[in-house]
Amino acid sequence: MNFTRWSARLPGTQRRAAARTDTALSPDRRADGSVPAARAEQLTDEDPPPPDVPSVDELPVRDVLDRVPALVALLHGPEHRLAYVNDAYVSAFGRRDLGARAREALPELDEPGLFPLLDQVQRSGRPRTLKSRKAPDGRSYTFTCTPVAETGDDGRDGGGGRDDRGVLVFATDVTDHAEAAGRLRASERSQRETAVTLQRSLLPQKLEEPDDLRVAATYHPGGTEAAVGGDWYDVITLGGGRTALVIGDVMGRGVRAAAVMGQLRTAVRAYARLDLPPHEVLQLLDGLAAEIDANQIATCVYAIHDPNEGRLVYASAGHLPILVRDENGTVQRADEPTGPPLGTGGWLHTSGSIALPPGSTAVLYTDGLVERRDEDLDEGIAALERALSGAGGTPQVVCDRLIRSAGVTPDHDDDVAVLVLQHPARRGAEAELFRNAALELLGGVEAAPRARAFASGVLTSWRFPTDLHDLGVLATSELVANSLQHGTPPMRLRLRRTDRRLIIEVTDGDDHLPRRRRAEPGDESGRGIAIVATIATNWGSRRTPGGGKAVWCEFVLQKP
Repeated sequence: MNFTRWSARLPGTQRRAAARTDTALSPDRRADGSVPAARAEQLTDEDPPPPDVPSVDELPVRDVLDRVPALVALLHGPEHRLAYVNDAYVSAFGRRDLGARAREALPELDEPGLFPLLDQVQRSGRPRTLKSRKAPDGRSYTFTCTPVAETGDDGRDGGGGRDDRGVLVFATDVTDHAEAAGRLRASERSQRETAVTLQRSLLPQKLEEPDDLRVAATYHPGGTEAAVGGDWYDVITLGGGRTALVIGDVMGRGVRAAAVMGQLRTAVRAYARLDLPPHEVLQLLDGLAAEIDANQIATCVYAIHDPNEGRLVYASAGHLPILVRDENGTVQRADEPTGPPLGTGGWLHTSGSIALPPGSTAVLYTDGLVERRDEDLDEGIAALERALSGAGGTPQVVCDRLIRSAGVTPDHDDDVAVLVLQHPARRGAEAELFRNAALELLGGVEAAPRARAFASGVLTSWRFPTDLHDLGVLATSELVANSLQHGTPPMRLRLRRTDRRLIIEVTDGDDHLPRRRRAEPGDESGRGIAIVATIATNWGSRRTPGGGKAVWCEFVLQKP
């Protein structure tokens, strides 16, 4: 091969590699005749090479290419016929027949996908690079294909067309780097899988199913390149027909964020059993979050649905607003109040409310659903409102539609959690299974027999069996007697039935919560709550807004 007919300039990295090559010339290469000098960068701008060492400009191109550790092949013409391979290439893949087409002479370039690249370089006259491609010898190379042009006798570009062009293939061994990168990716995948597994194990495996609400939730971890975050949600039945709904997002990513999320979710469930107002639950969570990790903060919305009120009472710690869609498709955004995220301390949270009438749908969500790098957060929330306005069907269908409308894919760059609840509008036979009755308890001791008579008439009209009727009247009598003895006006009795349970509740103006205690044989009081706790499926008490308390019990209905 006579290199005097070719003019080639290596890309920067390979050119510098060639400049560092040993300058000694082998005798067999000197015998090839006169070869014009290849242009190359000098080692330094300040210090010329010693007189007894030839400069890079004086080295024959072929001798340089023969000695570089990278693999080099020169292909000529549109058929990419092999014109030259260097010693490193021969050592890696064996000797090759000069003049043969590349597809037959260099089959090892097919697996890395180099042949289409050769055509592109031949047509465009511009270099192309494929990074870290595995060759048949099991090693990884970065391939750079550089166009070269046939030169005239004066060494200048002959200016011929593409038929006169060649392609210089320069392959640098990057196996060590590729293997190290592969090990790093495997480690990152393993850590992410661990975090995702932990995250999913800490989320509810099955949502609780309230009597008066239909609920569904979905969680999508971030894409494979993003570490899992700390999004969570929960549905907690409080008793007495009330339901707590929670959604939150721990700032940060990875196993640590998931672990903090698990602790906060467990704490929320514990605090919910105290049946506190939403802002008091967040106040307790705020202190706990600071104790868990002072550097880790979280946002959260805690809401309570009471079927007797037809509203969601909520408190927010720096979280996104709840959205509510009515039967006509009109979407309302929950107003303030909201406080700073959990873990910041020094803030008194407050509760707000939003109507949730029959037929309405509420959506709680994390920022991954609406936040995008290229648009304002309010635009994302507005887009979600539009999607919710047209999203009908079951809660799970609404979940899926909102996820699709937001463009959430497996490669999404952030975690997404969505919780959807519906307050169904029941009609016909179904409405007969959800009934309410209430009585204001006026007067003194005569209110007790009036309450018993009222309860008996209501339970009879609801066609409960005799045994449940009698238990309901007894529980009503004990709860009313307890309120008359220890409470203050105003007093009210409320009976409620669902398709699953009978709920009896008495409210009064005193905020002292009763407790179950063991009455001694000589005691004249202290047995009422014990009797209720014995005959009922469940019982409880809570303080009501504005002062006062509610004491309730419930009986699970037997399925026919």
